[in-house]
Amino acid sequence: MSDNNPERVSKRDEPGLLAQDVDRDNQLAENPSEAQPTESGVPEDAIAEDDVEPSDSRQNVTGAASDDDKAAVVEMRQRTRRSFIVGGAAALAAAGGWRWLRTRREADGLAWPLRLSHEFNEQLSRDYFSRSRLVPTFPGDMASEPRINGSYGLDEESFDPANWRLAIVGLASPPESVAEKPSASSEEPNTKSSTSNSSLSGRSKTKAGTDSKSDVQSAGDSSDQSDETDEETDSDADGSDTTTNTEPDLALTLAEIKQLPRVEMVTQLKCIEGWSVIVRWAGARLADLIAKYPPLTKSGSDPDVMRRPDDLVGYVSLETPDSEYYVGIDMESALHPQTLLCYEMNGQPLSLKHGAPLRLVIPVKYGIKNIKRIGKITYTDKRPADYWAERGYDWYSGH
Repeated sequence: MSDNNPERVSKRDEPGLLAQDVDRDNQLAENPSEAQPTESGVPEDAIAEDDVEPSDSRQNVTGAASDDDKAAVVEMRQRTRRSFIVGGAAALAAAGGWRWLRTRREADGLAWPLRLSHEFNEQLSRDYFSRSRLVPTFPGDMASEPRINGSYGLDEESFDPANWRLAIVGLASPPESVAEKPSASSEEPNTKSSTSNSSLSGRSKTKAGTDSKSDVQSAGDSSDQSDETDEETDSDADGSDTTTNTEPDLALTLAEIKQLPRVEMVTQLKCIEGWSVIVRWAGARLADLIAKYPPLTKSGSDPDVMRRPDDLVGYVSLETPDSEYYVGIDMESALHPQTLLCYEMNGQPLSLKHGAPLRLVIPVKYGIKNIKRIGKITYTDKRPADYWAERGYDWYSGH
């Protein structure tokens, strides 16, 4: 019977194919190795001789690879030994350097190599500093409230904002209206008061880490002893001189400070601890206060803040009403247009915890210089004491 499927064709129907198959079967029986296919499915006898590498060539390649591996292993061992030697030497040098550093004599409360590095950094910063170079500003919607960090000099129990005054010492021409003798209630020695201008005018300046001292004059002999007190200076722990005379030439209310041109800015407050925050500030430029109430000059001539700022005394000291916290800044930074006497933050009056009624905002320096609740400003040609500089930090603290 014939198959109905045309694709299934019997070999008997194709004599030519049958003969070829028989011949192929006979060849395979005589030489079975010819039937082993390669991995590609093609019998080895179908591979051209040109495609087959000679056995000695394969051995050469294997030998070359082995030589490269040996060279790489040798190189790795050499580098590992060098790394251990260099790393060990560096660790020993670091340990020895740290031990050497800890045994050096102190300079102003800090090992002298570290103090020297602070001074070197300060000189570079001051050479680079320019009042025309402003810090970046930001959109107002990026502002947020900074964390409450540091409460030195912010004792709320003994502070009455209604009686607060900003005392200024070291004016070139003290106004006659404020050049008055302190009241009897302010002449009691060692009386700490942060609420009245009279107590500020008679209170002696006392700073942590210093030996500052001042005699409190009575109404009858204050004129005889004031000259001696004006000339008396002591060295603080930062190697700086501070004037012990604290009788203010001027005392301003917050309303009088607000009469200065109002300035708003949105800048970044950078803490030396590593965090930062964008804040919207409002207040008066410290430069405007200095221009209206200028300090003494180095030459003794009349002060001209705008035309001859270099002739002004070199420093400004700021402290809280109770003198618990105090900072010193150079006059160049004080005259920077972004240095503010701030009385508003993020559109609201300052809170007591953030330094009300008046704080310093100086974005060219770290937060430790942004003193809260300023009670007194002193113009001086001696580098003033600084709370954190006495504890090993950089006095300049610029960034």
